[in-house]
Amino acid sequence: MDWAAIGLSVRLSACSTFILMLLGLPLAYWLVNTRWRGKFFIEAMVALPIVLPPTVLGFYVLMAIGPMSPLGRWYEGVFGNRLPFTFQGLLVASVFYSLPFAVQPFASGFAGVNRRVLESAWCLGAGPFHAFFRVALPLAWPGVLAGMVLSFAHTMGEFGVVLMIGGNIPGVTRTVSISIYDEVQSLNYAAANQTSLLLLIFSFVVLVMVYALQRRTIHIWPAG
Repeated sequence: MDWAAIGLSVRLSACSTFILMLLGLPLAYWLVNTRWRGKFFIEAMVALPIVLPPTVLGFYVLMAIGPMSPLGRWYEGVFGNRLPFTFQGLLVASVFYSLPFAVQPFASGFAGVNRRVLESAWCLGAGPFHAFFRVALPLAWPGVLAGMVLSFAHTMGEFGVVLMIGGNIPGVTRTVSISIYDEVQSLNYAAANQTSLLLLIFSFVVLVMVYALQRRTIHIWPAG
């Protein structure tokens, strides 16, 4: 079993999940509470990675962080190396393709918070920051936890985007899905089966956790 690839995937998933919490929680809270009529554009942009083929998404992310792009030139000027085919490049791509798997459960959790409870907090003098961390976030925790679990699991198993952005560099960008692909290509089915079985068990446990949370309090995918 390729433990180096598994360790790299776990590190990538943990970092992606942390960043998605920082970006996704305020975004989901805003989507639930805003009255802006054009918010469906933002919702569509967030959900786009679900319907796009991974190679298409990976191609555009590669163009966005490549050496000819403003972001790529800025990163190279500040840090002295390029984003594609590095762990940092994989991290940027992971945040994009796992964004809906975090934001939609987060939004579902916030949507389940009783509006009157928030309005009571505001009437008692709580500011937006205080009401978010002391009232909305604790009440929405099942959705937040489901979003964290789903985004972690989705990053663990992603293949197409990882191959487009990171290639196959052992110890740097060779994640567990790339490792399985390599083993199959070299006809080493026993090793591929061991790693695949580990991912299968992991995915099943994740789904059990998510559906247990869904059964208790929330719907993972909001109806609209």
